[in-house]
Amino acid sequence: MSGTVRSLLPPLVLTALALVAAGCTGGPTQSAEGTPDGSSIVLADPEEPTSLNPLLGYGRGGVSKIYDGLVEHRADGSVRPQLAAEPPEPAADGLSWTVTLREGVTFADGTTFGPEDVLATYRALLDPATGSTERAGYAGLTGVEQLDVHTVRFTLAHTWAAFPHLLTLGILPSEALGVPLADVRPVGTGPYKLVEWKKGDRMVLEANASHFAGEPRIRKLTVVFVPDDNTRAQRMRAGEFDGAELPPRLADESDGDGLRVITHRSADLRSVTLPTGPVTGDGAIRMALNHAVDRRGLVDGLLGGKGSPASTPVPDALPEFLDPDAEFPHDEVLANLLLDQAGWARGADGVRVRDGVPARFTLMYPLGDAVRADLATAFAADAKAVGVDVQLAGLGREAIAGRLGADALLHGGGSPFDPDPTTYPVLHTGNPWGYSNPRVDAALDTGRTLLDPAQRAAAYKQFQRAYLASPGMVVLASVQHAYVVRENWTGYQPVVDPHVHGALSWGPWWNLEKWAPR
Repeated sequence: MSGTVRSLLPPLVLTALALVAAGCTGGPTQSAEGTPDGSSIVLADPEEPTSLNPLLGYGRGGVSKIYDGLVEHRADGSVRPQLAAEPPEPAADGLSWTVTLREGVTFADGTTFGPEDVLATYRALLDPATGSTERAGYAGLTGVEQLDVHTVRFTLAHTWAAFPHLLTLGILPSEALGVPLADVRPVGTGPYKLVEWKKGDRMVLEANASHFAGEPRIRKLTVVFVPDDNTRAQRMRAGEFDGAELPPRLADESDGDGLRVITHRSADLRSVTLPTGPVTGDGAIRMALNHAVDRRGLVDGLLGGKGSPASTPVPDALPEFLDPDAEFPHDEVLANLLLDQAGWARGADGVRVRDGVPARFTLMYPLGDAVRADLATAFAADAKAVGVDVQLAGLGREAIAGRLGADALLHGGGSPFDPDPTTYPVLHTGNPWGYSNPRVDAALDTGRTLLDPAQRAAAYKQFQRAYLASPGMVVLASVQHAYVVRENWTGYQPVVDPHVHGALSWGPWWNLEKWAPR
């Protein structure tokens, strides 16, 4: 590595690269499928996608294996052209972005990629009748038009600094979009193509030999869906998989015998949402819970130090936007005082009551997610210490979705690419839990529309100060992601993960198409 390149890399990446070099000295071991040439790999994923359509959420983090976007994210979080031939260019007024398209690209079915596919994909996204679940995330996009055979232009309702990061959306063939989104065939220009999907069990992908960047050396990718963390760990140790995401404590138990533990720093924030209601909507309850929770204890104890405490939804993976003083100190005495002053009096059972309403609420977490279950349990214990009774409920994701406005959730989310997608959806007015704060809204709107980096940084620090004065949730920590990987391939490159990660997205396999057998 040249001195110039090394000087541009953050210390975290340099450390990770050193660990990669030190940890890859062992020879190949028997892979899960037993292919001696390393041309196949079997990965375990805790979550099965509900759809393979980018307009229904597949590949939301910008890595999907089947599709390419106009741009892709680099390991450092910046964007680079993918189906675009050059970086997107903003107009002088910031109200449009022009994209020149790559030539000579074909979809996996042999059809030619062109501007008509970009227009069809984004127009389907924007059409309310289409029913895209991603439409809300593009609310500032007003239209897309073709300028010539190689160029398209996106128009915006307002300047939007983070807009290039949204151009990772996978592009579909225009011919495929004449049917309901659920019936659209999963055909993209990406490095892999789907050949089999056994719902509830596994998905098999094969290399796309016509991919414009070249055919991947790993020609078969099998992803097995195993929601339960403990089961996934047992099957990984039994040799059924070549890689799996695991909670840190389970990953550490799998190190050795040709397997290696990889830990990624992430922008994946875990928070407790607090819907507006007689208990969780009360300002004193919200403020008291933020002081009652011992964030450092959660990170050091439950996460084994693999994470960092957080008080606001701006992760430390975005240091230029983070206000280091924006934190709620752990202060149980203050939490009790706030509740006393607000009229929440302790009952005989230790649970506080006001006007006949007990300080009690339900906290949901996804079944099978050991980390979120542990964090929910610890949060409930800290809340109990100040007289707030938190009832835990492990539920399936469909059940959780229907209760977001009524019950609290051990929520996960976050992006290392820009603060806008990390903060706006969860705290701007219109969020699923009903939080609304004019000062927060104003700062988030300013941060979204400014283009100057220094002014944007100031806006997001103002947002954090406004949030600290009247919080809408309890942000706990950013968690590191742990993986176990068989050391049979080269090409791994460390990244800072977004919330969305796994065998079909980020994690060690985010650039799997560039891997090669050892």
